[in-house]
Amino acid sequence: MAQTTPDLTRTAIERLVRESIYKQLGKSAPAAASQAPNPLVVNVSARHCHLSPEAVEKLFGPGHQLTPMKWLYQEGQYAAQESVTLVGPRSRVISNLRILGPCRPLNQVELSFTDAIALGYDIPVRQSGNIEGTPGCMLMGPKGFLELDKGVIRAAPHVHMAPEDAAHYGVKQGDFMKMRVGGELGMTFDKIFVRVDKSFKLEVHIDTDEGNACRLGPDSQVELIK
Repeated sequence: MAQTTPDLTRTAIERLVRESIYKQLGKSAPAAASQAPNPLVVNVSARHCHLSPEAVEKLFGPGHQLTPMKWLYQEGQYAAQESVTLVGPRSRVISNLRILGPCRPLNQVELSFTDAIALGYDIPVRQSGNIEGTPGCMLMGPKGFLELDKGVIRAAPHVHMAPEDAAHYGVKQGDFMKMRVGGELGMTFDKIFVRVDKSFKLEVHIDTDEGNACRLGPDSQVELIK
């Protein structure tokens, strides 16, 4: 009777692929990463906005719904086909500001520090959803415009993780971790905010300025530290 090999889980396959890549690069995988229940992904978030259903209708017309263009790493999240024009202080403009879906209860614009300087903003670093006391802007769409009195932020670096990841790293919702990035411009981020939910995949979000500062790339060796 022929022997059968048990099917490898996706996590096991990803671990083997990750170890193979590190081996080809002549590097050893971080111990914490090789033992973790899920692979760590680090993505750079370019400037974008989140809008309420009412805001979408005001900008794109009654009954309009966002159309997914590209699905993101987190389940159910996507970059929409729709984009808007942002008008900031002194009428400085960013065109083609991508909308991320699905819609949320509040309107929020996330920019890098470089974006803010170009627009003439002094924006605070905030956790998503914490928009009280932040600057506003005007958003223009094909069917109308929307004036926001608040909601423009620089998103704080953060990590999404499932409960099993939180248990592995010994952290909980609202904690902070460090993230060490290797390479020519290696550095350590000291305040990575922890978000825990059973629907989350293990993923760190940093903005374009932060990604460029550490020269993050596909072969970057990255490690989360409690």
